[in-house]
Amino acid sequence: MNVLIAVVRELIGLFVDDGSLALMILAVVMLAGVLATVTPDLHLVAGAVLLFGCLGVLVANVARAAHRS
Repeated sequence: MNVLIAVVRELIGLFVDDGSLALMILAVVMLAGVLATVTPDLHLVAGAVLLFGCLGVLVANVARAAHRS
């Protein structure tokens, strides 16, 4: 049973290395989805929120990691 738990943790670690990065990306994706649903005529705005939001979260995470080390 311990081996199975270790394998599952390792598999999750492949996709989610930094929990805060994953949560912030998820928040940006949800925001873009809500925006696309509420204003279907402005789908380019939702795309821009998705693009620049994800890039902003990534840059902030890299800056925070560089500051830590």
